[in-house]
Amino acid sequence: MTSHTVPLKRSPGMWLGGIVIAVAAWFALYRQLQPFSRWAVAHMPVAPGGALASSIEFFVYDTPKVLMLLTIVVFAMGVVRSFFSPERTRAILAGKREGLGNVAAAGLGIFTPFCSCSAVPLFVGFVSAGVPLGVTFSFLIAAPMINEVALGLLFALVGWRVALTYLAFGLTIAIVSGWAIGRLHLEGWLQQWVRNIRASDVVLQPEDMEWVDRFEAGWEGVQEIVGKVWYWIIAGIAVGAFIHGYVPAALLARIMGADAWWSVPAAVLVGIPMYSNAAGIIPVVEALLGKGAALGTVLAFMMSVIGLSFPEMIILRKVLSVKLIAVFIAVVASGILAVGFLFNLLFS
Repeated sequence: MTSHTVPLKRSPGMWLGGIVIAVAAWFALYRQLQPFSRWAVAHMPVAPGGALASSIEFFVYDTPKVLMLLTIVVFAMGVVRSFFSPERTRAILAGKREGLGNVAAAGLGIFTPFCSCSAVPLFVGFVSAGVPLGVTFSFLIAAPMINEVALGLLFALVGWRVALTYLAFGLTIAIVSGWAIGRLHLEGWLQQWVRNIRASDVVLQPEDMEWVDRFEAGWEGVQEIVGKVWYWIIAGIAVGAFIHGYVPAALLARIMGADAWWSVPAAVLVGIPMYSNAAGIIPVVEALLGKGAALGTVLAFMMSVIGLSFPEMIILRKVLSVKLIAVFIAVVASGILAVGFLFNLLFS
């Protein structure tokens, strides 16, 4: 006889107990990061108080801090994400008219686990379900740019005001940009094979997932997302550490300050060809703000990196014509520029 081993599923009590212990250990370790970074630099052969020591302390402190914050945020949002799926999102948006549909699509973009890599199947799925083009764009703008990782890390690293500012204006850009694209009626600029695709039935996930399954989904999210982005995080922290230690505050204020009218469009142009994600770019944002860069310029830079990256445009080229991609970039970039100029005007 052949025996089959069925993997044991942890009980809700085991999960809750493990989560409580893990959270307690997380907070205990988090409180020691700052003292440890100072101790580590003090025992290194570097001049105390110098640029190198400052950069190393920033790197030693921020690396575990950001990775720890990312882990707890991804786990929590992984549980939330278990209530959504591409099929369920598609069903919610199908039949929604522009206006209300743009608002619903942008709001769903915050909580759904989709990035630019998911652009092609999502776009095809939405079009096949009858979702208007403008509503689809509102979702595709919001999903990578206003994701929960960005908001969680912004809140933890640079404060709730910046996080709420990013949320409010990111949603505004997604809603208004999608509505504007929808008003242009550019469905004819989709690739022919996308226009010819037939509507398919929407299959929903079961609604009776147990909490154990949701906890496991959160842990799977940690393994998948943190496993994919940790090297981008370290690269971003390294850039932030260099800025923190070696870039003079006065120089950065002149380049990215509110008084330099050209800083916002320059930040957008620099951000578009870059490839990063929210977790990788936020340490750079933290360092820029700490050096006195203008809030509007920094937000414009971050939004362009996440929402208008060149690799995303390459992926979208499979479903959109060059003309439609150009319209997409122009509309979204205009919204990002407006955010940058407005905040530099209000907070200069």
